Amino acid sequence: MIVALGWRGVWGMLGSRFARFASFAYRPHTVIHHLRELRDRDVERHLGHNPLGAMMVFAFLGVLSAIAVTGVIALGGMLKQGPAHAFLSYATGIQALQWHNLLAYLVLAMICLHLAGVAYESWRGHENLVAAMITGDKAGLVEEASVVPVRAHPLGALATGLVAVTLGVSTVVQLSGRPAPLVPPVVTDPVFAEQCGACHLAFPANLAPASTWAQIFQDLQHHFGANASLAPDQVATARHWLAANSAEHWDTLPSHILRTPAPDGSLRITDSPGWRARHHAITASTFAAKPIYRSSNCVACHADAASGMFAPQNIAIPPLKGPNSPAP
Repeated sequence: MIVALGWRGVWGMLGSRFARFASFAYRPHTVIHHLRELRDRDVERHLGHNPLGAMMVFAFLGVLSAIAVTGVIALGGMLKQGPAHAFLSYATGIQALQWHNLLAYLVLAMICLHLAGVAYESWRGHENLVAAMITGDKAGLVEEASVVPVRAHPLGALATGLVAVTLGVSTVVQLSGRPAPLVPPVVTDPVFAEQCGACHLAFPANLAPASTWAQIFQDLQHHFGANASLAPDQVATARHWLAANSAEHWDTLPSHILRTPAPDGSLRITDSPGWRARHHAITASTFAAKPIYRSSNCVACHADAASGMFAPQNIAIPPLKGPNSPAP
């Protein structure tokens, strides 16, 4: 969307006559006069955008630009991705996402209004505006024939666009490589990784609050139905690392979702309200099927589970095996 908006901006300055912003940047009194003409049913004909159509063009450009900006902010703040991730908090990303969604609904309403306007103008003026949009041809008035046409500069527009894309991509790549604050480290504590990772994924520390980790390590002899006892020094090392890297210390989406423990006191991450809200549409039979086997087997569907980021683009339910395997 950003590329499309950028190209429209370039073409609005270097394009043909009716594509240029200068040809339909009407003054407010002209718009008011046009509304009065519509009321009196004595409307001046326009070869290009009429004043109301021009207002809709600028409104679309503004709202779509706002959608692009709020999308970049939401991506950076919530998912710690994109060029703005090193400068934004999760709270800022959540607020941007709310505006992002509202603006998307606004665009849908604007599309409906715009289509209604095109239909009305085609009926009122007895001309096919849709065909004119596609072909670029529209019968002109006699006085329009004497107007010197404005030449488009496609090569200049293309060169300008290529320079802008090159600079934009370079900037995005450079900013995307910056470290984000309050993001869990990929390297886990070696004791935790070796001992816990021997039986299951060594769950990143940011997936549970410190209170949950403390209770889990209080009774390793009865660790969810298994004896996971460790030496006292190993327990102390792992508990210290987990407490320092628990969900409260990170500003990522998984940390905010999972930092609230289960209301019934369960220590399972899969019983937390945040986990259940995110997985409510997946059936228990899907989790039980091969090769997932259980709901706590995060790596079966999340390619980046070990990093603790759980990015949406890295989610994929694998093909399920077995004669009674349900569809994902």
